[in-house]
Amino acid sequence: MEPGDVLSGGASVAAVLPAGGSGERLGGATPKQFCALLGRPLISYTVRALERINWISDIVVVVSLENIETMKSIIEKYGHKRITVVEGGMTRHRSIFNGLKIFPESKLSSCPLQKPEVVIIHDAVRPFVEEDILLKVVLAAKEHGAAGAIRPLVSTVVASSADGSLDHSLERSRYRASEMPQAFLFDIIYQAYHQCTDYDLDYGTECLHLALKYCKTNAKLIEGSPDLWKVTYKRDLYAAESVIKDTLSQQVCVTTDMKEDAVQLGFLLQETLKNEVKVHLNVSENMSFSNGMEELSWIKEFAREVKKKNILVYGLLIHYNKWHLLEQKRVMEVAVVPLLVLQGRSVAPISLILGLHYRLRCPVRDTWGLFCRSVEHSQL
Repeated sequence: MEPGDVLSGGASVAAVLPAGGSGERLGGATPKQFCALLGRPLISYTVRALERINWISDIVVVVSLENIETMKSIIEKYGHKRITVVEGGMTRHRSIFNGLKIFPESKLSSCPLQKPEVVIIHDAVRPFVEEDILLKVVLAAKEHGAAGAIRPLVSTVVASSADGSLDHSLERSRYRASEMPQAFLFDIIYQAYHQCTDYDLDYGTECLHLALKYCKTNAKLIEGSPDLWKVTYKRDLYAAESVIKDTLSQQVCVTTDMKEDAVQLGFLLQETLKNEVKVHLNVSENMSFSNGMEELSWIKEFAREVKKKNILVYGLLIHYNKWHLLEQKRVMEVAVVPLLVLQGRSVAPISLILGLHYRLRCPVRDTWGLFCRSVEHSQL
């Protein structure tokens, strides 16, 4: 079932990302959410994971006052959409509360943001969140009022006495680690924050507990994937960078104005590259490759523009005299080009687009345009 079908009927979903931490446990002058991974701030990966999901209408990012301009510059540089930046508070709960308060209580308000039915709360330093778990917690929140991702405990939890001796240990099989994302009916979590004490706001860490304590809402717990871990220490930055590199996926888009040709070339590419790439077909009546080298001029202009966003674009023009020459052997020779470029680069760009233009000089068929693109895993 598609997310659009599940969330139909007027349900709206927004997200709040608390990102006001100072990164004391990480060490260093830069807060962890703004540390660069492969040249891009960590928080940008998390924002992008959410903004790719079309059923999330608004994303509120809560940062400290001194980092508001930094966050705005990140949004502009990487072209993030549907983002609102809000000043955070002194603690995590106060920051989340500030993020919730940006949504008006009345639909008659002049505020451009509309109060959602369900709000997702997710850490800005958990970049590997998938749409699947987000959808699960949202649907569970609609039914139960609150929901959150959990993971099995890795280590046994023990309690120590005042003198530092072992007091008791917990039965690990009965307990779970609370993770993000979490989702709530907006009215429930908003009411909980309005009713909680200053002690809760200053020392509390668990949003699900606030919903239980002040709104008697028992959250539904959803088993999450191992990718929900949080970047906390410096070693986590290296691990996150490794995950990003390892989960780079290649996608090939074949652009042509002849559908049967696109299908044939797409099939040959898929057979040649097998699991290395995913092949997508794009049939365009307005696409033409019949003006020699000038046909690459638009790619050059596009390359100059997207380079500003840390995207590298390559163009390659290959001439074939007849269609039958584009046999599988020829496709195999050409298909290895994007793989070599992707695997051989020492510093991975955020996205890599490789333009391969096949010009087929035939009396009947028009020319080919093939675009090979490498982008991060869909969760990034």
